[in-house]
Amino acid sequence: MKLKNNFVLGSLKEFNGGIFIYYSNGNYEAFARPQKPQNVDCKSAYLIGSGLASLSAACFLVRDGQMAGKNIHILESADHAGGALDGDQMTNVGYVMRGGREMDNHFECMWDLFRSIPSIETEGVSILDEYYWLNKKDPNYSLCRATINRGQNANTQNKFGLSDKGAMEIMKLFMTPDEQLNNVKMTEIFDDEVFKTNFWMYWRTMFAFKDDQSALEMKRYMQRFIHHIGGLPDFTALRFTKYNQYESMVLPMVKYLEEHGVQFHYGTKVMNVLFDIQESRKLAKTIVVESNGKTENIDLTEDDLVFYTNGSNVENSTYGSQTKATGIDKEIHEGGTFSLWRKIAEQDPSFGHPDKFCMDAEDSNWVSATVNTLDEKIIPYIKNICKRDPLSGKVVTGGIVTVEDSSWLLSWTINRQPQFRNQPKGQVLVWLYGMFSDKPGDFIKKAMRDCTGMEICEEWLYHLGVPEDQIEELAKNSANTVPVMMPFASAYFQPREEGDRPNVVPEGSVNFAFIGNFAETPRDTVFTTEYSIRTAMEAVYTLLNIDRGVPEVWGSVYDIRDLLDATVALRDGKKITDMKLGFIEKIVLNKVLKKIDNTEVSKLLKKHHVI
Repeated sequence: MKLKNNFVLGSLKEFNGGIFIYYSNGNYEAFARPQKPQNVDCKSAYLIGSGLASLSAACFLVRDGQMAGKNIHILESADHAGGALDGDQMTNVGYVMRGGREMDNHFECMWDLFRSIPSIETEGVSILDEYYWLNKKDPNYSLCRATINRGQNANTQNKFGLSDKGAMEIMKLFMTPDEQLNNVKMTEIFDDEVFKTNFWMYWRTMFAFKDDQSALEMKRYMQRFIHHIGGLPDFTALRFTKYNQYESMVLPMVKYLEEHGVQFHYGTKVMNVLFDIQESRKLAKTIVVESNGKTENIDLTEDDLVFYTNGSNVENSTYGSQTKATGIDKEIHEGGTFSLWRKIAEQDPSFGHPDKFCMDAEDSNWVSATVNTLDEKIIPYIKNICKRDPLSGKVVTGGIVTVEDSSWLLSWTINRQPQFRNQPKGQVLVWLYGMFSDKPGDFIKKAMRDCTGMEICEEWLYHLGVPEDQIEELAKNSANTVPVMMPFASAYFQPREEGDRPNVVPEGSVNFAFIGNFAETPRDTVFTTEYSIRTAMEAVYTLLNIDRGVPEVWGSVYDIRDLLDATVALRDGKKITDMKLGFIEKIVLNKVLKKIDNTEVSKLLKKHHVI
């Protein structure tokens, strides 16, 4: 069965006259091991970049592709792996985490991979085991989702606050076909019935959406996480790693790959990939690299597979310090990932349109900061808000706390401490971010991008409720704050249309695949760890013709139970019989309810509190 540009559960997709991939679900294939792909011993792989997508692709090449590690080459311009999943102690600057990822129990590809990656802390234990036990023992939930008036609980009461009109606007988007949402902004779909509600405060701060960004991505998120709608207000839907994600995820993957002989080439910048493009055949022929000041070519054959993480949301990151502001760098630099993607895209229309994502840094940027408390003086103000001891080793804030009345739209979180293995005892690491880096603060009357780490800390302390006459002293001597500007942090959400993101394996590609969050795969959501791992899995399985199904995106959008629960949750528990309906609509509804009374349908609706 031939299909074009779409996967169907249980069906085969043909690439290049004989390479197949399909989606699966259930545990029959989840526990199966594929046979060794034909001629894999004659093949090699080159992975451009060493972020989560590339590391995952390398792991799948080793585990399922059974490719010799010595034949797998990871080309990385930096001096270490990890990409956006970083966590670092910068010399003479301090601890810094550019961002963090929330995870979901239905990241099917992620857990498929991490069941095979050994822990670097406990012998005989996988990353999945470690993660599962931790989140069972210490489940995540928030006791204060938002504050106002300098540290006062906003008392959202876990309510969305949507009117019937607002709920219908969301339902309408949910049901709109993708093709009708090309280049459409959320401001064209929603009005204040959505934008002025708790729902939108929860949503945009948790996922980093801005009002004028992609309605298509918003729809994808709603459909992807429909089973978690009810858990959004208090974050019961979320799960987190023990430490920062560099130490909890990246380092175990790197160790696994190194032990299998995978070759890491640090300080190696890929300047271009040259293709031989025929009518129905696209072959990557040459990788142009720059290393140690020298440019050289890596010549490729059909047996040399290339996996490229096109684009990056941390490209052009600029770091500040306690005494230095970040500024902003919007330029597309030669040798950067967007520059490389442009060069590749110029060679064929199926390789995507990078400028859709990297030409509006004023819209896609935000600033994050890592606050390192140095003594106990700030701790009581944190406790007052999150109602937990930050030094307990357990869940602290349970996700972000949003400062509703912040000009920067400041949100902050404290995950389980310590966040770094070498973190001094008694110190706490706080991660915060502001979505509006160009607006003056409420205490520090400067744009966030123009503030030093200390000034950002002062603004945060102000919103914690610290007395104004103590703020400067605490920010200076009781904390060290490292800010980071990311011009393309939410570039994933820029309005787009079909073809702007290239397919994981473009039509006709023989040996080349795009991976990561700027590649296109059906139904899943960008800005997630799962998306990076899923695209990597699909790319490897396709190019190596691995005879095992890729786990489908969790199908809650097709589960009537989840749909009913979400409908009730969006209306804060109100039944459909409580909707404000016209006279005729009420009559019709009552007739329908009478018709289904004493049926399995009515039992289901009652069980899920719809009626």
